[in-house]
Amino acid sequence: MTNIPQVFWLVPVASLTALGMAWYFFRQMMGEEEGTERMKEIALHVRRGAMAYLKQQYKVVGIVFAVLAVIFAFMAYVLHVQNPWVPFAFLTGGLFSGLAGFFGMKTATYASARTANAARNSLNQGLKVAFRSGAVMGLVVVGLGLLDIALWFVALSLFYEGDNMALITITTTMLTFGMGASTQALFARVGGGIYTKAADVGADLVGKVEANIPEDDPRNPATIADNVGDNVGDVAGMGADLYESYCGSILSTAALGATAFALNPDMQMRAVIAPMIIAAVGIFLSLIGIFLVRTKEGATMRDLLHSLGLGTNVSAVLIAVASFAILYLLQLDNWLGVSFSVLTGLAAGVIIGQATEYYTSQSYKPTQKIAEASQTGSATVIIKGIGTGMISTMIPVVTISVAIMLSYLCANGFCLDMNASSISSGLYGIGIAAVGMLSTLGITLATDAYGPIADNAGGNAEMSELGEEVRHRTDALDALGNTTAATGKGFAIGSAALTALALLASYVEEIKIAMIRAAEEGQAFVNAAGEVFNPATANMLDFMNYFQVTLMNPKVLVGAFIGGMAAFLFCGLTMGAVGRAAQTMVEEVRRQFREIKGILEGKATPDYGRCVAISTRSAQKEMIFPSLLAILIPILVGLLLGVAGVMGLLVGGLTAGFTLAVFMANSGGAWDNAKKMVEEGNFGGKGSDCHKATIVGDTVGDPFKDTSGPSLNILIKLMSMVSIVMAGLTVAFAL
Repeated sequence: MTNIPQVFWLVPVASLTALGMAWYFFRQMMGEEEGTERMKEIALHVRRGAMAYLKQQYKVVGIVFAVLAVIFAFMAYVLHVQNPWVPFAFLTGGLFSGLAGFFGMKTATYASARTANAARNSLNQGLKVAFRSGAVMGLVVVGLGLLDIALWFVALSLFYEGDNMALITITTTMLTFGMGASTQALFARVGGGIYTKAADVGADLVGKVEANIPEDDPRNPATIADNVGDNVGDVAGMGADLYESYCGSILSTAALGATAFALNPDMQMRAVIAPMIIAAVGIFLSLIGIFLVRTKEGATMRDLLHSLGLGTNVSAVLIAVASFAILYLLQLDNWLGVSFSVLTGLAAGVIIGQATEYYTSQSYKPTQKIAEASQTGSATVIIKGIGTGMISTMIPVVTISVAIMLSYLCANGFCLDMNASSISSGLYGIGIAAVGMLSTLGITLATDAYGPIADNAGGNAEMSELGEEVRHRTDALDALGNTTAATGKGFAIGSAALTALALLASYVEEIKIAMIRAAEEGQAFVNAAGEVFNPATANMLDFMNYFQVTLMNPKVLVGAFIGGMAAFLFCGLTMGAVGRAAQTMVEEVRRQFREIKGILEGKATPDYGRCVAISTRSAQKEMIFPSLLAILIPILVGLLLGVAGVMGLLVGGLTAGFTLAVFMANSGGAWDNAKKMVEEGNFGGKGSDCHKATIVGDTVGDPFKDTSGPSLNILIKLMSMVSIVMAGLTVAFAL
């Protein structure tokens, strides 16, 4: 405890500031008028549906967490193959991740009607209410994430004070609460994604295509479930996802720093707290960006994008400058090179965001071409959308590849020698690049959470039958939300790739700790040459040689194949789940139109609750198997193929999962905005054959962009986290 530098206390101060400002924005939003009685009634339906779903989901997740905590306790206290803190760290990670989703969704469900009501006055007022409500989600995620990290760091520093390997043990132990966050995030993403898309597909196919009624029309029985789904999938799900990336990037970088500077205790502490300080300063700079977001009446889509871009770009530039100052003041070895690694991560995030915007916004050619393809039917819309999504993977993949190489080389002084010191320093650079990308998460997540709030505001305006001008404003905010959501997904995928790579390096450190623990229990390790292997003095290259992690080892190749397959299998399972749930929803909406006389004439009220119940039940049932599979695959590969197989699995899962996630997110976003473009009056406008063709494309894209694609971010990180937590089991019991 006495060794913790004074500057570290900026971390808990920043986290409490973020939570305080989140509370301020929440109270500010609650002070706005909710609108007419009809607007209040619709908002109440959505709020109740969202909270009922979340309550049910947390029951299921609670059971899974209890079972896993017991397993981890057995591994720690009976088998002695795991750190005794792991069960507790796992539970706190899940708890804080769940809290982040809960607070964000609670805010979103109160904000939608207030956004619609604010849009009755002006576009700028509607934008401010929606964006600052989205900022609650962003600030809660970074506030809770840093608070959890700070509390664990202080507690473990007290416990391990005086231990020679204190910082390595502390950072690798803290990494394990990432598994709790990952597990909660996966359930939130998969369950929320199935819920929202079952409702969305049912509402679109029967309401808009068959019955020819507008989107969010109160006559559509699935419309409330659709609006509930926006919150449970895109707010609670995305919040839990990025909470896990945020914490994972900071903790994996801290663990890599503890290893890279193990021979210099003073420098080691600085390397460990550096990512925490950068994240803390990022909170204050995100707040500056949030206050800069505003627009003018009659703003075009480009104007609105510029408004949000101003806030995020100013925050990004400020954190880039601040990172140089932070690392200089910490006097970190090669502080200038490490600062450029941070800058590399920031630049990669901006480039991926811009590329996503280009491929998914109706302001640019790719989406315009998809809308144009609707003139020849839905088949050409789907073909064009898939092709666009595939092409769109090039820029993010090249960007991440360049970012990996640059951040690695900047941090190790452009040393191309593959010696242990050079590799450790380079890997620290990759980790801190991920921290750089996520350092302004407070505002980047605000732009993402803004999307479903604006979408719900548009739904509320339609169902409340507000004026044409109000609906035009909410449509503008909604279209902007589609683009920011797509950009946010690209950002989430990019950060997941860098975080997963840092976690891959951290996995080797966890193996080292597990082997040292096993050696203390009397287990001896002998390498291929028959020599005794001492894990305590071994470096990264020694471990690679000991476990024969090379492309000539079939275990590595088999692991890589399984990792690539896992990404596609997971997508197939979640797509199938949406299909089955949507089928049930379509049949229910058709039944209500058929049996409840007067719905389409507006003389009878649909049974909204029945559709909400169908989505809730389907999501709970369908999310279990894909989520458990993501946990079981790394465990089985570890036991059957050992450390070499797990390394292959994580590499295969990362490369296939990243590319597939970009493809699915961008295809889905482009289809959605192509439909929006037609609805603006192009190619025949609403109700035309072109409109129906783009609705089919959008319906196919829904599970692409909101269920399977985003869930892949968590899959690649969760497999890494499970491997890290199960490292002791792999060392002790691998065949």
